[in-house]
Amino acid sequence: MAKEIKQDIVVGLDLGTTKVCTIIGEQDDEGQVHIIGVGTTPSTGLKKGSVVNIEQTIASIKKSVQDAERMAGVEVSSAFAGVAGGHIKGLNSRGVIAVSRKDKEITEDDRERVIEAAQAIAIPLDREIIHVIPQEYIVDDQDGIKNPVGMSGVRLESEVHVVTGAVTSVQNIVRSVERAGLAVADIILQPLASAEAILSADEKELGVVLIDIGGGTTDIAVFINGSLWHTGIITLGGTLVTSDVAVGLRTPNTEAEGIKLQYGCAYTAMVKEEEEITVPGVGGRPDRRMPRRVLSEIIEARMEEIFELVGAELKKHGFEDRIPAGAVITGGAALMEGTAELAEKILQLPVRIGSPKRVGGLTDVVSNPSYSTAVGLVLMGMQSQNRQAGGKKGSPFAGGDAFNNILGRMKKWFGDSI
Repeated sequence: MAKEIKQDIVVGLDLGTTKVCTIIGEQDDEGQVHIIGVGTTPSTGLKKGSVVNIEQTIASIKKSVQDAERMAGVEVSSAFAGVAGGHIKGLNSRGVIAVSRKDKEITEDDRERVIEAAQAIAIPLDREIIHVIPQEYIVDDQDGIKNPVGMSGVRLESEVHVVTGAVTSVQNIVRSVERAGLAVADIILQPLASAEAILSADEKELGVVLIDIGGGTTDIAVFINGSLWHTGIITLGGTLVTSDVAVGLRTPNTEAEGIKLQYGCAYTAMVKEEEEITVPGVGGRPDRRMPRRVLSEIIEARMEEIFELVGAELKKHGFEDRIPAGAVITGGAALMEGTAELAEKILQLPVRIGSPKRVGGLTDVVSNPSYSTAVGLVLMGMQSQNRQAGGKKGSPFAGGDAFNNILGRMKKWFGDSI
């Protein structure tokens, strides 16, 4: 039976170090997003969020998309692709303008102008702005304003969070997706997508840090007063934990990953002394029995380093006392026993494990921290699609209109050939 081609669906494409995940979502008449297709395949062409082998990356994308299409019974032509990696940098900026109208009423044009003023920052030629996310507006020294349009004032200021990335790294992601047969509807910062899938509005308003532990990197996003105030990338992730297990237990990497997933614990105090595990030998050597605590100690050392680096990042930028809602951990490593307990000990914050919410359909498949980014890409893509259908400009990502259009960005990067 031929696949049905639909126009009202959105595809999220999560390009990770360990897996490529494609999720297809569809919206019902009430606005609820239902997951109708999921495809996951091992990733061999990416490392720490960047493409290192484009042909392998293309093959992984194709397989993932085909599996999702087969499950959903539809064909897809475009996707919202996630971007992350050590090349991503975030910074806060401020813009100031004079209100243009004689009656001093602030208009949408004024809001767009003040955002443009805020993003007029000096960045190296090899970097490009990916997102400009409004945090708050200030009208004549009155701060904390979310939408100044319609207010009266003489001076309008904006606080924004600017996310930049290396042009070549983003180019390689776009090229990989296009050569796999999909158009790129937009590129979205992965921790921003994960936050959309797992954080509540109350947490964002009170102050929360999202910690997304992926295979190659750990992504950090701090939300205060409902807006994004900080992004950071730590180039350590789950694959390094697997490598430590392989070396420490003297077993192949593939076996180490299975042992980590089945018996791993990030907090040794939770492991009973009498527990034992079987470790496969290398090169035909016999299997060995050893205490599970040995495995846990190896894992805890690396996970402790990751959380200490997260804590140092928060302290460096002055956020350690501004996140009373605590930390929410997601990503594949969040599944490991003891992760939340170790994070609470290191960060001295309340911690919970975050799984995707706000979707229907195949919830039994995607209600897992490892799918947070892909589900978030679908949710944000659906918001963008709804906005365009309503004839509105800009993007709803993080509640702002001040994002650069992906096609415009790609034309600048690749020339006018696209």
